[in-house]
Amino acid sequence: MKKRYKLTDLDCANCAAKMEDAINKIDGVTAATVSFIQQKLTIEADDARFDAIMAEVVKACKRVEPDCVIEM
Repeated sequence: MKKRYKLTDLDCANCAAKMEDAINKIDGVTAATVSFIQQKLTIEADDARFDAIMAEVVKACKRVEPDCVIEM
């Protein structure tokens, strides 16, 4: 399943790159991109575990950028 999410309060391109790196390391994620310019997260992941994977994605993003919110 492939989905796009709006990001709020993503402060810099470096943080976006770190978040993208962390998300791509999560088990079940096929591909993920974080765009600082567009303030968007695009993720492709295992359908059966998508909600659990997104919970891990939120945790990973909070570690990198505590103020960033993924609008689900």
